Amino acid sequence: MKGAVLGLDVGSTTTKATLFLGEGGRWRVAGQATAPTTVEAPVEDVMVGTREALHRLEQSAGVALLDERGELVRPRTGDRGVDATAVTSSAGGGLQMLVAGVMREITAESAERAALGAGAIVVDVLAIDDGRTPVEKVHVIRNLRPDMVLLSGGTDGGGVSHVVALAEVLRAARPRPRFGEGFRLPVVYAGNVRARPHVEEQLAEDFVVSFVPNLRPVLEREEPGPARQEILRLFLEHVMAHAPGYPRLLEWAGGTILPTPVAVGAAVRHLAGKWRGNVLAVDIGGATTDVFSVAGGVFNRTVSANLGLSYSSPNVFARASFANLVRWLPFPVSEDELRNWIANKMVRPTVLPETVEELMVEHALAREALRLSFREHLRLARELKGIQLQRTIADIFSPKVSGAPLVEMRTVDAIIGSGGVISHAPRSGQPLLMMLDGLEPEGVTELYWDRGFLLPHLGCLVESDPELGGRLLEENLVHLATVIAPVAPRARPGTQICEMVIRRGGTVSREIVRQGDFRLFAWYRGEVVDVELRPARSADVGAGPGKLVRTRLEGGEHGVILDARGRPLVPPEDEGLRRDWLLGTMEFLDAYPAAALSTWRGDRAG
Repeated sequence: MKGAVLGLDVGSTTTKATLFLGEGGRWRVAGQATAPTTVEAPVEDVMVGTREALHRLEQSAGVALLDERGELVRPRTGDRGVDATAVTSSAGGGLQMLVAGVMREITAESAERAALGAGAIVVDVLAIDDGRTPVEKVHVIRNLRPDMVLLSGGTDGGGVSHVVALAEVLRAARPRPRFGEGFRLPVVYAGNVRARPHVEEQLAEDFVVSFVPNLRPVLEREEPGPARQEILRLFLEHVMAHAPGYPRLLEWAGGTILPTPVAVGAAVRHLAGKWRGNVLAVDIGGATTDVFSVAGGVFNRTVSANLGLSYSSPNVFARASFANLVRWLPFPVSEDELRNWIANKMVRPTVLPETVEELMVEHALAREALRLSFREHLRLARELKGIQLQRTIADIFSPKVSGAPLVEMRTVDAIIGSGGVISHAPRSGQPLLMMLDGLEPEGVTELYWDRGFLLPHLGCLVESDPELGGRLLEENLVHLATVIAPVAPRARPGTQICEMVIRRGGTVSREIVRQGDFRLFAWYRGEVVDVELRPARSADVGAGPGKLVRTRLEGGEHGVILDARGRPLVPPEDEGLRRDWLLGTMEFLDAYPAAALSTWRGDRAG
């Protein structure tokens, strides 16, 4: 197989270009380059940043991609141009949607999940029972500039008055779209089919209304697929057609530009199917942090719209608190110093850290963005609410209400870290620590690194060419480590919480796991080791308190890591002990230059 594939991701801060070359049945990353995204004033043309990224890619990879007019050469001729493109975008804040449903925790939540699954950022959720009067709802909507609206509510054949009332509010507000003069805002209606004529009567004059099957045709079932497909169609045909420069980029993309989260989600779903397990993935951007999960075969995505590391970094600081941020820093820093650094990052989002201290501040922000975003993910990644499930005979007279979490960290088999701060980390120990500290895996979990931020490109390829996209995806993800993390009630450091029986190369050995341990076993990629985990009565290694787990482990770049620091992670209160606790893990994984770490130890000793 021979050819060239160009991956383009137009992000909120930077436009990223990656060239994949195939020859002799093998594919490789031939080069990568970035340039500032140009979708906002003063350069309101996404193609300016795109061409600049490609010029830089030509120089770094030593290939010719553009002709004399600055147009992409396609198909490939000789050694010039590309055979295929995979284009994704989250520029200008990505696809921004307003969603509405009758009940906040039933149809409105289903609508929110459907929009998020289609790659949108949800700017607001309206519901009859959201505590706002119709007048207040109108004022809120008028201050928004969404790209699209998703309206849902009611089961098929039920009452129509509430969903029609929401349509009346929308008509009264007449929200203006972000892009395009005279552009009529698309509305996707995915509610009670009986209400369609009434909704059309209310909205047809001022909106482009599409009708799709009900998201909740019956209370016990959610069917988001048709709504998601319609959202993606409208994104391409209406929203992208009015965004600055996007019509030309759409031609380069062969008519398909996926929202970046949709492409990442496709990659995550592919891997979950390939590995036959539960997968969690995180993507930290400049404006948002996205969390994806496939648990029990159910896909969920959430976006934390104000938890990013450039434009949204002050919000991470505000929500995390100064105390939570500085617990990840081994050097003294005042609140004003930290606040000033974060403010500079917001106004100059493309500037990279220049010192180890600045890099550590960015990584501290990343840990907190992960922690807060995963907490938000757990709110939506749940069983359907509003129904009653009879699980046992005893429950017949006291049925349990649904809404239990779908994602439990002890059942997660693999975690994938992606996004700028993770993907472009200078050392592999840094993304490993960000995921360990920010997400706190439990039980036995494999950790993977999307080095180079390839998930959007490869997820887009998976959609168009599953065989090629899947192969590139598995070849380019870096297996950082397999992590064993016993969970036990808080105990004194040194208390035995688990025993490991290890069968390796015909020999059997035993290891005692104690509270506070953080160790590495030098079992690297290609070596498979059989391990029995025998937890103490109150400890859990994934199967329940005190229950034995037998597993086969393969290590990654950092082997197999035993993390018995406890869950949740609570650093020592004493400042000196906290610094030693933090420096120990950093040294252990060679995450930062040894000279800097030894200096901070020396400061304490002095």
